Amino acid sequence: MVLSKGYDPCADGTMLLLDLLALSATLAQAPATTPVPPRDDAATARAALAAQPPTIDGRNDDAVWALAAPTREFRQFDPHPDAEPTFRTEFQVAYDARNLYVFVRAFDPHPDSIMRALTRRDVRGPSDQIKIIIDSYHDRRSGYEFAVNPAGVKRDFAVSNDDQEDSSWNGVWDVAVAVDSLGWTAEFRIPLSQLRFAAAPSHTFGFGVWRDIERLAERVAWPLFSITRNGLASQLGRLEGLTGIGAGNRLELTPYAVTRNVSRQVAGRYEHVQQLSAGADLKYGVTPNITLDATINPDFGQVESDPAVLNLTAFETFLEERRPFFVEGTGFYRFALNCYIVVDCSTNEGLFYSRRIGRAPTLRSAYGDGRTAASTPIAAALKLTGRTPGGFSFGVLDALTEAVSGPEGRTVEPRTNYAVLRAQQDLRGGEAGISWIGTAVVRALDAWTEPVLHRNAYVTGLSARNRFGGGQYEVAGSITASRVAGTEAAILRTQRSSVHYYQQPGDGPAVDSTRTAIAGHAVQVKLGKYGGGITRFETSFVRQSAGFEPNDLGFLRRADIQDWSTWAALSFFTPRKLYRWFRVNGNHWQTWNTSGLRLENAVNLNAHIGLHNNWNLHAGATLGQLGSSYCDRCTRGGPPVRTSRTVYPWFGVNGDSRGRLVPSLWVNLGYTDAGHSRSASLSPSLTLRLSPRLEAGLAANISHTDDDNQWYGNFGDEVSGGTHYAFARLDQRTVSLTARVNYVVSPELSFEFYGQPYVSSGTWSDVREVTATPDAARYADRYQIFVPPAGSPEAFHFARLRSNAVLRWEYRPGSTLFLVWAHGREADANERSHAGWLREYRDLLDEHPDNTFLLKVAYWLNR
Repeated sequence: MVLSKGYDPCADGTMLLLDLLALSATLAQAPATTPVPPRDDAATARAALAAQPPTIDGRNDDAVWALAAPTREFRQFDPHPDAEPTFRTEFQVAYDARNLYVFVRAFDPHPDSIMRALTRRDVRGPSDQIKIIIDSYHDRRSGYEFAVNPAGVKRDFAVSNDDQEDSSWNGVWDVAVAVDSLGWTAEFRIPLSQLRFAAAPSHTFGFGVWRDIERLAERVAWPLFSITRNGLASQLGRLEGLTGIGAGNRLELTPYAVTRNVSRQVAGRYEHVQQLSAGADLKYGVTPNITLDATINPDFGQVESDPAVLNLTAFETFLEERRPFFVEGTGFYRFALNCYIVVDCSTNEGLFYSRRIGRAPTLRSAYGDGRTAASTPIAAALKLTGRTPGGFSFGVLDALTEAVSGPEGRTVEPRTNYAVLRAQQDLRGGEAGISWIGTAVVRALDAWTEPVLHRNAYVTGLSARNRFGGGQYEVAGSITASRVAGTEAAILRTQRSSVHYYQQPGDGPAVDSTRTAIAGHAVQVKLGKYGGGITRFETSFVRQSAGFEPNDLGFLRRADIQDWSTWAALSFFTPRKLYRWFRVNGNHWQTWNTSGLRLENAVNLNAHIGLHNNWNLHAGATLGQLGSSYCDRCTRGGPPVRTSRTVYPWFGVNGDSRGRLVPSLWVNLGYTDAGHSRSASLSPSLTLRLSPRLEAGLAANISHTDDDNQWYGNFGDEVSGGTHYAFARLDQRTVSLTARVNYVVSPELSFEFYGQPYVSSGTWSDVREVTATPDAARYADRYQIFVPPAGSPEAFHFARLRSNAVLRWEYRPGSTLFLVWAHGREADANERSHAGWLREYRDLLDEHPDNTFLLKVAYWLNR
């Protein structure tokens, strides 16, 4: 068989990366062709020393507020950039040795029209808002955000890499609000223990204040924020006058106790088990700029269940991290792979994937039973992070998981140590920087786990970035290497996995059953214009060798790939007669494997428009598999198969988020395989605000796929010794519903319900196998009739119900009580379902429930 080969655009991207970084450094010294406004270093506020701490009551009648100078120079940035605000805003700042205090007055001539939504913490409702942004390192790259609405609902974020917001960060801070005849006010008390800054006799913080006037869809800021510029922390003003802060070490301890009642199936019967556990979280300020976070025997029972998914691809499903210890601060440990605008980093691939820690035991399905733990217990974990005045940041993360055994002492997951080392150095005032990461996984293997798992895995990566042209342009790149080692059986398993498929004929890599280690590398470089004017663009190149394997602590769907993607956009931020904002972009990307076989050649066009009534419209289409392109993963290790042209149109609309009723609708269509395959999915949602305290939402995803080219199985031929790579027509329909109900008694007491029934049914027909000419131009010539072995499935039916009900009470700042009910039902069968989806949902209720009831109490102590 002869395959059409593409070219290898960059056999080694290292020199290209170095050349582009050198070029950008030269350009950084030259004037920008299109000037952009400089950073507003002149925007300065001054903090007053508080002899007596103010009472946090939302009023400015304390003595310190008569001394603190007000700042009033706010400007509108949305929807009218650099326009005069509709209403005035002013703020004052004070401090003492332990706290930073901020008082904000938001004037409004119609106080009865101020929008105030009572939601649970960290949920943004249709409401006015005041937000304080603090860059305590004053590095123009990091910071913290503290936001509140007129109902007293708090939201907070940690900022990294200038504009990446981590909503999982929960600081311990106080705020009080008041609505009066002049508008509304917010008075903040932010403990300095919640911030990070270098030891010094005096400090200057990056500082900013934002205000949202929801009914006008207007946003104002001090200092002026520009949405046409790249970055958030780099656009803040200065807060001066802070002296004598940071003395003493910070210590926060949160012990907790958990009791849970769990139902489980053992030997065909169900039993209920009562489990008691305890643990603690620790946060210790080693110095003002070095912090230790640790957890012992953590419990995450209050965390929402993962959504149901039926994966028929060759690749692993990414699961979002929701566990607080691992979510908080993950932006610093993130080292992305395959991250560029064309895919919007939506692959979530990177060198650190925290869901590996405490994952489901690898061999549970092989050796476990109903008594075997569904997740690997974490004995302890710690994070040590810090930053020096010179812009050097470092971090250490280490976690130890316990061994898990099934019946008869068979190990289903060995004791494992996971470690991550991270270092970053900012240059040129944060406009450039270099960073390094190293990860290590070491396992205590035994006879049960040695044939499956790596004994150790090491990955290292180096990245660099440089902004130039007045901050409009940026060039960035990374170089990464990996090495995994284990027994011959484990390494053979890795070579034959869907990440690598060394056994694929006609490709460069070859299976070697005697190997006890695999090494690989990856490189990425990208250049883009991310700010200034209406034009934006980015071009990116990625190359990953066939042996690149970061999956012991990272996440990578496949190696052996090269990709060159280019994106260009026009963004109009100034409102016009027909719109508030408008964006249109076009993309082109080509993908090859490292042997030069082209896997994709596609173009895409998208348009997004924001209307004056606060509705948004979206539409786009992708035309793929242009020219001669192939799928080298479709046969699951067999020969590559030529692919036919694909067309994927889509459109969406979402309603005004300020209304009581907020609808949205997304439609995705697909056509491929010379007209033999088509798909359609409909995703409507509706959010209903029944009262200021009660909100309900219902979202659905309804899809129907007629896939004429779905992999069915690989079957050995005892006569010829060969393999039949079988495909079939799959008629599949999937219906999932996601229901949410939130009831908020107060910002500290809330109830949340999440439920998702999921049903997917499919029927197999027209089973065929790949012919001797899978590269044939005609679709029909790539396959021939194949009769599968007796007993092969003709249909499947998968149904699952997952729900969580959580009562959360923050009975004192930082201290919480959780009462949780987790419920589940599941049915899985190789049979056709003739019932409608409503009947299938009702049938789910006939399945035996899996219930867990949990009570968790945590108490926050600080010194």
